[in-house]
Amino acid sequence: MNLFFGIIIGLIILMLLVVAHEFGHFIMARKNGVKVNEFGIGFPPRLIAWIKSPKTGKWQRLPKSEWGKPQSSLVFSINALPIGGFCSMDGESDADTKPGTFGAASFWGKTKILFGGVAMNWLVAFVIFTILAFTGMPQFLPNQFTIENDSTRIGAGVTVQEVMSDSPAATAGFQPGDQIVAIDGQPITYPSDVTSIGNSHAGQQIAYKINRGEEDLELTPTLNPSGSEYTLGVSMSYGQTFVRSTWSAPIVGLGTTLQLTGETFRGLGEMVWNLISGVFRQFSFDSTVREEGQSALQAAGDSVSGPVGIIGVIFPAFANAGLSNLAFLAALISVSLACMNILPIPALDGGRWLLIAIYRLRHKKLTKETEERIVSRAFMVLFLLIIVISIIDITRFF
Repeated sequence: MNLFFGIIIGLIILMLLVVAHEFGHFIMARKNGVKVNEFGIGFPPRLIAWIKSPKTGKWQRLPKSEWGKPQSSLVFSINALPIGGFCSMDGESDADTKPGTFGAASFWGKTKILFGGVAMNWLVAFVIFTILAFTGMPQFLPNQFTIENDSTRIGAGVTVQEVMSDSPAATAGFQPGDQIVAIDGQPITYPSDVTSIGNSHAGQQIAYKINRGEEDLELTPTLNPSGSEYTLGVSMSYGQTFVRSTWSAPIVGLGTTLQLTGETFRGLGEMVWNLISGVFRQFSFDSTVREEGQSALQAAGDSVSGPVGIIGVIFPAFANAGLSNLAFLAALISVSLACMNILPIPALDGGRWLLIAIYRLRHKKLTKETEERIVSRAFMVLFLLIIVISIIDITRFF
């Protein structure tokens, strides 16, 4: 039941994020004088539709007998397949010249229309992260963006379970139940943060910010030198930390959006590098190099997930983890949609813009046939890639 519920929630959230993306295109199209024929939630077959009367400006039900006919006014529809949405503009080819078409818009107008969806996804992420900052932001990154003088930590975080006798921790006054909040001014999220910072400061005296009940303390143990059995001498447990902000919530929302955007592009770059280097290393005569290549390819495969993995695995896990975690995931996927659509792939918004820009710089006309040929081929490659990733996700799932 939890799996089924998570899949349903995942489908709804993904659909809403795609609809928000298409709504960004819709707003920019209308603002730049481009006629929108239909704005749809979900994909056909159509379930119900309304049309805006050009005379009264009011919405009215569009009879089913009129569905197959061209309409002079905007149609809003709800469709059967809950896998996204669409914004159908008049004359979507760059070569169209009829007034009111996408092709007739200025280059700057086309830029705003194409990137309107990207901007909307970033805006959705910013709004969600801002709300989470007010209510309690889940901490998933070791150095997740916060404003320290306006941050209240909620939850167990990293808790000391046991203090070893005659250890630096025992000498400094650590006690079981202490929550380690920060080390040397760096916020702590996971036990691994405590270990890695301790190893990097082995043999040194360093400040630990501790929460003990209602009391905040600073303990300054001198850590054991490198090569010792342990540097601090505690065993730890982890409970998820939430950080609540007040006046700085919008700043935290913006900072988190920018931070995760950077992390998304960094992860994408690492994936591409692992993929390319892994393939080239397979041609080496050195078995060690080939094994390194296989590891790189494995890392590239593990770092991506398609619709099956997102809906069938990730969403059910986050749905079980609570509303705040689910909202964080929705915002993260919204950031990912923005980053993916800005890439210079012709089937995506950034690629279409780059294609139009290249022909504009070359002072050549981008014909409808050429544009459709390039975009359709890129879409087929992208579609095949999604299928391959989905197959990998299915094997992981079972």
